[in-house]
Amino acid sequence: MTHLVDYQNSIRKNGFAIVPDVFDATAIQEMIDCIELAETTKSNFRKTDDLFAIRQFLKEIPSVETFIFSDKFNNLLSYLFGLDYFVVKSIYFDKPEKSNWFVAYHQDLTISVNNKVSVAGYGPWTVKQNQFAVQPPLAILEQNFTVRIHLDDTTTDNGALKVIPQSHKRSIYRATDIDWTKEKEVTCEINKGDIMIMRPLLLHASNRTTNAKRRRVIHIEFSNTELPIPLQWAERK
Repeated sequence: MTHLVDYQNSIRKNGFAIVPDVFDATAIQEMIDCIELAETTKSNFRKTDDLFAIRQFLKEIPSVETFIFSDKFNNLLSYLFGLDYFVVKSIYFDKPEKSNWFVAYHQDLTISVNNKVSVAGYGPWTVKQNQFAVQPPLAILEQNFTVRIHLDDTTTDNGALKVIPQSHKRSIYRATDIDWTKEKEVTCEINKGDIMIMRPLLLHASNRTTNAKRRRVIHIEFSNTELPIPLQWAERK
């Protein structure tokens, strides 16, 4: 129980927490097997030399849900956030061994929705691979959270996430406005089977891979807010 309170306090104070050993080696391998059996020619699959990604991951590979939403995983999230949250977005990222792909500091400011409609307080809009995304009111972003399930050991050398603790408390915080005389960067090295929980407003980034080891992550976003009609979450579960 003490550790659970620590995770809860870390999320509240710093905007993230790393929870070890949520999934054992067998569960991780089952997830990987589900992914490797998937048909990769669909529109939600993107594969290049630098990146393999699956949008709407849980819709595209529903067989993986059995291994993700275990009692241990569900009970952890219920304790930390209550029972009102539901899945609203899911992505699978595979950063290959020779990847030169990196991500600059940013916040996750958009949500995935079913269609583009004019609703007060929602905008601007973007579209990626026929998926509509919009920036919602700040209150939604402040309540949402993301879980990153690590299928590989992730270190500084293969693109571990870098974050700026407490940046989730600063509303919209552009990378160009970061005051490095005041801010502290933390690199989140995470073992296979661990999860990272983070708020979308937390500034985060990742470097290129330099050690020829891949980094596979399942990214799942949760919300406790229903959208105003006619807007709907694209992946609500």
